[in-house]
Amino acid sequence: MATVVLALGLVMIVEGLVWVLAPSLVERLLEALRDMPEAQRRQVGALVLVTGFLLLWGAHQLGATL
Repeated sequence: MATVVLALGLVMIVEGLVWVLAPSLVERLLEALRDMPEAQRRQVGALVLVTGFLLLWGAHQLGATL
């Protein structure tokens, strides 16, 4: 459970940094996502999901523990 809380905290930190440092960029990104077809948004989401899993796997291979 502590790992889940840690992961959520890290995600919130990264998300918050993006909004603090570049709010107009986030708004443009959201507009671009709104203009994409739903199938393409799903593909982007799947790509991000797979990339996240690969990063976790790579960190584990380098010795990080969860």
